[in-house]
Amino acid sequence: MGLRAVRSSPRPRGAPSATQWAGAHCASGLGMGNAIRALVAFVPTNCCQSYVVKDLWEMPADKMVDLSGKQLRRFPAHVCSFQELVKLYLSDNHLNSLPPELGQLQNLQILALDFNNFKALPQVVCTLKQLCILYLGNNKLCDLPSELSLLQNLRTLWVEANCLTQLPDVVCELRLLKTLHAGSNALRLLPGQLQRLRELRTIWLSGNLLTDFPAVLLHMPFLEVIDVDRNSIRYFPSLAHLSSLKLVIYDHNPCRNAPKVAKGVRRVGRWAEETPEPDPRKARRYALTQVESQDGEAPALPSLLLPPNS
Repeated sequence: MGLRAVRSSPRPRGAPSATQWAGAHCASGLGMGNAIRALVAFVPTNCCQSYVVKDLWEMPADKMVDLSGKQLRRFPAHVCSFQELVKLYLSDNHLNSLPPELGQLQNLQILALDFNNFKALPQVVCTLKQLCILYLGNNKLCDLPSELSLLQNLRTLWVEANCLTQLPDVVCELRLLKTLHAGSNALRLLPGQLQRLRELRTIWLSGNLLTDFPAVLLHMPFLEVIDVDRNSIRYFPSLAHLSSLKLVIYDHNPCRNAPKVAKGVRRVGRWAEETPEPDPRKARRYALTQVESQDGEAPALPSLLLPPNS
């Protein structure tokens, strides 16, 4: 089966890319556009920044700025003047810092910083108190600052594919959190304080170093989706008492048994055929549908990807 969930940043399809713009204005077409784009990555001058964000000198009507995949090495500071901005996508760049002026965006609800070079979360992010969805995946984070607790409106947190060896305690202080994706790190256990998150419905822990099923999850009957795919769990306790559980994904573990679940709960993993079991793709889609219903209009849900040879 071998499924994994990754976030796909939504990018406007109507606006031309930097390369397309260059092709329309340069005689050499696409090749010249690529050359200029490469130059931007290594020469972060004001001129190059202006080229990349050419259409962003006025507040967008949809209150969204998407600078994903623009080869940025620094954030264009003039965007901080768009104080009514609600969604900001900076995915897939080369950023490792953010300017203090970002704190002017106090209406921001969605911030995507995934696929960058952050070794520490910039403190200014913790001042954006209206944030509901924060994407930090695929960076180099080893911890999260205690100031993250100031984001009391946060409902979705993605910290997958970082360098976390333990789940930061501050995550347990995000009382409205509904979706937590901490897959593809080096987690060996979860803190007991996690059970304080009574709004948590979905937790993704695939691709970590868990050798035991996290005991704290047994005390969280409000969980609807548990994903512990691709760990080193050898034995599963009964999950039948988790009254809200709808889906458990436990595939690719060296387990000796399948977790017992209540009637109607879907399982993906070894011996799952003991009870009626949907196709794994459908199971994953089911889980993501639940996330979407929890997070309202969250536009950046993970897409379904199958690895080669699946």
